[in-house]
Amino acid sequence: MNPFRFGSLGQLTIALAILLLPACIVAADEPRVIPVEGDVVGTHDPSIIKEGDTWYLFATTSPNSKTGEQLPIRCSNDLVHWKACGFVFPEAPAWIKQESPKTKELWAPDISYFDGKFHLYYAYSIFGANTSGIALLTNKTLNPKSPGFRWVDEGLVLRSRAEDDFNAIDPNLILDEKGQAWLSFGSFWSGIKMRKLDRKTGKLSSDDSKVYSLASRYRPEHYDASKPGLPPEYQAIEAPFIVHHGDYFYLFVSYDLCCRGIKSTYRTLVGRSREVIGPYLDSEGKKMIDGGAMPLLEKNQKWIGPGGESILLQKEGDIIVFHAYDAKRGIPSLQIFTLMWTDGWPHAALDGGAPKSK
Repeated sequence: MNPFRFGSLGQLTIALAILLLPACIVAADEPRVIPVEGDVVGTHDPSIIKEGDTWYLFATTSPNSKTGEQLPIRCSNDLVHWKACGFVFPEAPAWIKQESPKTKELWAPDISYFDGKFHLYYAYSIFGANTSGIALLTNKTLNPKSPGFRWVDEGLVLRSRAEDDFNAIDPNLILDEKGQAWLSFGSFWSGIKMRKLDRKTGKLSSDDSKVYSLASRYRPEHYDASKPGLPPEYQAIEAPFIVHHGDYFYLFVSYDLCCRGIKSTYRTLVGRSREVIGPYLDSEGKKMIDGGAMPLLEKNQKWIGPGGESILLQKEGDIIVFHAYDAKRGIPSLQIFTLMWTDGWPHAALDGGAPKSK
């Protein structure tokens, strides 16, 4: 992490922004960037939550990691300065190594808190395959200095196999208006799915085995043939995240391709529904299951591939956290912006100005 000093006007401006940050989040009329610094480069698929006076951010394990440590954690007391503060696992659990021997990194953690415990869902897989699984960890606290700090491996939640038409990665938990727990997930194939959970165990519900379909991509009449061992690129939808705001549930998703440096084409879109299980519609009334979705974040001259998003609704002001790739170097980095709501729809922005022409 770079040391923070007050040696220039620019740094003084950042310092003042830090002091005024909560007021800025609440009072802003338009989406605004929260300037981040420190250990932010390399962040992918961030998920954020606050405990006490600290925000904790969990992310996908870097494919460039030189250790076996899994699911990096970053911490901040102001949303601006971030420092690396450990990993969830010293290495992947033995049962995952046995279940999926080719898995090298654990992906897309999703952190939530209810019933006195933090619940961390995450995925294991290999790139381009749907032989995947979603697992669960719980902890009473995220503060490693607390005597109650201990990650409990709750094991497998659900899996997908080669014969399935979905991919069990990118989990996201949502409690509906009645407190019922649901898990959305999915990547490529037939799109974003949802399963009902048993709130007490965090595992699949025994009274509802239905796989609900929430969103998918429209199949064009003509499309490029898929590369060997990979699904066709027109199916590219993943990273679901659902929040309940006002009268609606909002489903955020990432379209197109991640993880390709300057060739990444990720973008973030959203739809809404009166019911957690859908149907989710875009601002023009088109169903997300039929390819509808309202654009939220797109590339610009500075950053490309904004996606892997998560939302935090909080009293200080709602925020969206996501990764985007430096347009010149193709390196992913953490992005945080305020999320504004107008006429029943969320609005966000990307640091660097107007969207770049496609």
